[in-house]
Amino acid sequence: MMEKSCTLLVHFDKGTPALANEIKEALEGNDVELKIEALKKAIMLLLNGETIPQLFITIIRYVLPSEDHTVQKLLLLYLEIIEKTDSKGKILPEMILICQNLRNNLQHPNEYIRGVTLRFLCRLNEAEIIEPLIPSILTNLEHRHPFVRRNAVLAIMFVYRLPQGETLLDSAPEIIDRFLASEQDPSSKRNAFLMLFNCAQDRAVNYLFTHISRIIEWGEQLQMVVLELIKKVCRVNKGEKSKYIKIIISLLDAPSSAVVYECAGTLVSLSSAPTAIKAAANTYSQLLLSQSDNNVKLILLDRISELKASHREIMVELVMDVLRALSSPNVDIRRKTLDIVLDLITPRNINQVVMMLKKEVVKTQSGELEKNGEYRQMLVQAIYACAVKFPEVASTVVHPLMDFLGDTNVASALDVAVFVREIIETNPKLRVSIITRLLDTFYQIRNSRVCTHSLWIIGEYCLSLSEVESGIATIKQCLGELPFYTASEEKEAQDATKNSQVVSSTTVSSRRPVILADGTYATQSAALETAMSAPVLVQGSLTSVGNLRSLILSGDFFLETVVACTLTKLVLRLEEIQPSKAEVNKATTQALLIMVSMLQLGQSSVLPHPIDNDSRDRIVLCIRLLCHKGEEVRKIWLESCRQSFVKMLADKQLLETEETKAKAQILSAQPDDLIDFYHLKSRKGMSQLELEDAVQDDLKRATGEFTKDKDDANKLNRILQLTGFSDPVYAEAYVTVNHYDIVLDVTVINRTKETLQNLCLELATMGDLKLVERPQNYTLAPESSKQIKANIKVSSTETGVIFGNIVYEASSNVLDRSVIVLNDIHIDIMDYISPASCADVSFRTMWAEFEWENKVAVNTIIQDEKEFLNHVVKATNMKCLTPPSALEGECGVLAANLYAKSVFGEDALVNVSVEKQADGKLSGYIRIRSKTQGIALSLGDKITLKQKGGL
Repeated sequence: MMEKSCTLLVHFDKGTPALANEIKEALEGNDVELKIEALKKAIMLLLNGETIPQLFITIIRYVLPSEDHTVQKLLLLYLEIIEKTDSKGKILPEMILICQNLRNNLQHPNEYIRGVTLRFLCRLNEAEIIEPLIPSILTNLEHRHPFVRRNAVLAIMFVYRLPQGETLLDSAPEIIDRFLASEQDPSSKRNAFLMLFNCAQDRAVNYLFTHISRIIEWGEQLQMVVLELIKKVCRVNKGEKSKYIKIIISLLDAPSSAVVYECAGTLVSLSSAPTAIKAAANTYSQLLLSQSDNNVKLILLDRISELKASHREIMVELVMDVLRALSSPNVDIRRKTLDIVLDLITPRNINQVVMMLKKEVVKTQSGELEKNGEYRQMLVQAIYACAVKFPEVASTVVHPLMDFLGDTNVASALDVAVFVREIIETNPKLRVSIITRLLDTFYQIRNSRVCTHSLWIIGEYCLSLSEVESGIATIKQCLGELPFYTASEEKEAQDATKNSQVVSSTTVSSRRPVILADGTYATQSAALETAMSAPVLVQGSLTSVGNLRSLILSGDFFLETVVACTLTKLVLRLEEIQPSKAEVNKATTQALLIMVSMLQLGQSSVLPHPIDNDSRDRIVLCIRLLCHKGEEVRKIWLESCRQSFVKMLADKQLLETEETKAKAQILSAQPDDLIDFYHLKSRKGMSQLELEDAVQDDLKRATGEFTKDKDDANKLNRILQLTGFSDPVYAEAYVTVNHYDIVLDVTVINRTKETLQNLCLELATMGDLKLVERPQNYTLAPESSKQIKANIKVSSTETGVIFGNIVYEASSNVLDRSVIVLNDIHIDIMDYISPASCADVSFRTMWAEFEWENKVAVNTIIQDEKEFLNHVVKATNMKCLTPPSALEGECGVLAANLYAKSVFGEDALVNVSVEKQADGKLSGYIRIRSKTQGIALSLGDKITLKQKGGL
């Protein structure tokens, strides 16, 4: 049975199907409520493929005479979906019974009955039923109620669009034209204009230009149809575009936001003239501020982003208007706004943009909104990006931002620390003021990671005598009195530890492995993973004491090593600039005392866990260095560290420059582009907009933009053979993968000498794939072919499989059905993920949070670590986040992080850790983490398949 068009869709649970006898009894009864329920059940059964032929006569006898409006409405729905023709396409004799009822309804005194009947006629395709009703339909055009008139116009439109419509109602356009001239109801006028638009376009255009002066007064619905008409006419006749663009620009002042939005979109699609684009951009910016719905704002930002991609120079002028969208409390809107603005900053507007961002940062301090911390982080990152692009603004933003080093939102505080670290290197003039401010505010920092960044800055950039002495004094003050514990306090702490054995065991159980920058695993507390919680203070530490002391007493040994290294650098530098040897010796002994105290604390039993070997060795190295100072070691500590940081910044800048160049190459500007001199061009009475539009059209025609075809170079790679050449039916599929659906274009060829009947392509899916349509049956003549399309919906990033078979009946033996099993079609995860970037902090946070991990052992014939990494990057379509400088050298070990994002917004994280063995082979593991199981498994399978190289 062939699929039929369906005009009605109702959800139906087949779990408890109604019986035909029960429905029939309810319809024959006198209870209206039972009739309504029975009709609903009958409609649902029919929609789901059931046939209940015996109900028709019952409905004609018992339901047709009913005066209840709900019953009449359901009756029309029933008549809409039942089969009205026989197998040859002729009208069933019993359908004549409903014609008289429909005529009576069209003359009914109640306007609702008339209206719903007219709407029902819009869905009828049978000319034999409609023909006797045409006089009644036309009479309803003059009914007093607008509900009837607007549906009568729609009925006339659908009748006229039938294959025999022009014969049935040849004067319809003229009738509707006259109706439109006298009608006052906005909805009826809209439907009448829509009818002319679809059926007599010339009349619609004439009406539009006859009433062009009053177009702004028309209703919203009619104005929307006018815009549709303009789009349709301009596609066909580009020469008349200019006069229609004037109409669009006049409609930009319409009171309806929907019309104004549609006008802007139509303007962009029809014209590339700067005046038109600017008008559209202004409209989007105004709507962005006037609309309260967040979804509308996000759509408008998408439109602005599209304009930015093709008309950046025009959008640059509107950057401040777009920036006003930050007043919305929604984080997604703010993020998208900042992304757009950062692409539009220029030397002319940078100061205004930065001033606005600074005001927004100040606002986040006063408000108590839930997402203030996240918003502040976004603003800090935006200001950071501005300062990197335009270093001259760094001096105006760095000091206000340093107030947030002690921010409770760790992510934003960390961003500020990274920002300050880069600015102090790239802007030498700001070094003194930044160091002074940092030393003054260091005590406010309460997070370990922010402290480590700040200590590194103090150790590297305190150059003068006063700065070095202030740096040492600040660290001593934040560490407090030494030793960290006295013997009596240690004994008390031990007793307290024994009493809280249960609590500590809970803490241990919350630990899980976390990846370090070198690819190795380290145990990390769940509390420390997000670095958002306050440090766990053990006895002897007070919230009022220095920040370094409280963090060290919570068991942060890495911070201890950073303190030791910073003190070592400061003492080495002091030795160079301090003439008094006594002062140098004093500072050295104080630094040694601090380091020894930290070692003693690390070996104490009062902390949750003892000091790790790496931290202990690092502190011991600092002690040895201060005891035996050598010139070579001094050079390493005071110069090489800075040089490494400078090289890292240079690599980062080089990478950004390469990405910018790559983006610039995508632009379609040609070296021989036409240069237009407007004052030399013949105007011939043209307005500025018409002149610009003509120029832009000439440019597009010259560069071939009007005739640009899609690249079909890889089309043949997407064709998959589904059956063998010796099978009676040969089938192959061309697979088109879109973001959210897959289209299979299957070619089926009958290789036999006989007709194949009821040939059906039956498909099934595995994974997050879903078939959209039911399979249809076809008849295939000998040696003929058929194109069958199948649509499959994709709901997540997962490798899916499409499998199935072809079933058919040969004409020689109709009772015998043959089945040909098809080859499986594997949907590649690579079609859904694309390389993306993320900050190192974000990568680590996601790695700690994501629960699905797939661990793939390295098994490859490739013997070079970097070559293997490049092979994995290419095979997985991911981006390597580890900078090239970190992968340099020949040490036989390589660790790198890869990242990609799916079209559904899912994150895919990969860590590659490989080591070269003595025999030259590579060993190690590739770890994949994601929030969903599908990505982790699919990427693992892909890597396993591809990692050997050359496959």
